[in-house]
Amino acid sequence: MTTVSGADVRASGDDSHLAETKLNSDEILAGNFLQIRRDTVKLPDGRHATREYVVHPGAVMIVALLDDGRVVLERQYRYPLHAVMIEFPAGKLDAGESSLACARRELQEETGYAAREWAKAGVLHTAIAYSTEFIDIWFARGLTLGEQKLDAGEFLDVFSATPDELMDWCGNGQVTDAKSLTGMLWLKNVLSGAWTLQWHAAEP
Repeated sequence: MTTVSGADVRASGDDSHLAETKLNSDEILAGNFLQIRRDTVKLPDGRHATREYVVHPGAVMIVALLDDGRVVLERQYRYPLHAVMIEFPAGKLDAGESSLACARRELQEETGYAAREWAKAGVLHTAIAYSTEFIDIWFARGLTLGEQKLDAGEFLDVFSATPDELMDWCGNGQVTDAKSLTGMLWLKNVLSGAWTLQWHAAEP
């Protein structure tokens, strides 16, 4: 194994020695919004292997900041884990929908809040070994509370917490949701000034 520095990795730009080439692809399952595929790939050393993965349309997560410094959170039952999870508001992209439009829609539908300003923080890939899912991370501030409009069959509690409370829950295992842990990382660094955001007014 060859060890190189971080600077060398960033500067090289040549990943051909790591890349896998798709030879064929089969659909295993076509669900309501998820697909499962099995691909045969050619490895860098010429051998063949299979890759099974979930095709996901993408999603957004919103770190919504109240004027008193608290953040908007949800408690929602997640069937695969048979448990209620603490999470930031989030939702999947509809076909043809922009990331910001999705963030605004999901925040309003799930929590009732609308935001005066928005900032795109980054992107999270939730399960890089077996899913194409990405989650765009948005911050929202200047919140006003309106009417919650949950989807049919959607049940959740909306509440707020201080960043310190959320950090404690992340540390003691009360929060294990990957996107919300990543959201806490962003929130901590934004509040400390280590990471900056480019805020802009919400579209009409």
